[in-house]
Amino acid sequence: MAPDKQLIFITGGVRSGKSSLGERLACEIKEQIGGELHYIATGVVTDGEMDRRIQRHREERDTSTHVWKTWEQSQHVYELAPLFGEKDVILLDCLTYLVNNEFFVEGDRWQKQAFLGDLKERILSGLKQIFSKCHTLIVVSNEVLFEPIHDNPLVISYCRLLGELHQAIVCEADRAYEVYKGIPLVKKGNAT
Repeated sequence: MAPDKQLIFITGGVRSGKSSLGERLACEIKEQIGGELHYIATGVVTDGEMDRRIQRHREERDTSTHVWKTWEQSQHVYELAPLFGEKDVILLDCLTYLVNNEFFVEGDRWQKQAFLGDLKERILSGLKQIFSKCHTLIVVSNEVLFEPIHDNPLVISYCRLLGELHQAIVCEADRAYEVYKGIPLVKKGNAT
């Protein structure tokens, strides 16, 4: 029996296995519904480490037994919404990079509360537009909120925005996972 339309949220620490879980779930759902797999990659090369991570993810998709259509979209993900169909399974990896890319694009505008509110709504609206077009949207994000943020206003604003996005997405999600050392912990919904 094919699963119903669903929104899935996955979070965890760096290198915890969140992307692998997202890819595995996407492939399982695709097999059940017969749709197509799409990967929205939001990361951009900022240094050698990031370049290696992006290359590793590309290689994993290229050598997968499943065919992925990759969209490299570091900002304005809503622009992709018209390209998807009702049987598509979409993995957005990752929300943290998307927030970074949108947060720092306009210099010090992050200091203005109105900008942060607008940015939050723009990102949520983009995700809703994509989800309205597809069968399944899987959103992967880094869990950066467990670390102390001290008194740095930039870090406080960023963490507050990311935390509010996490809460809003999980509120709407059918399933939510936290991945810890490769082990997916179900936080909402059924593991199926």
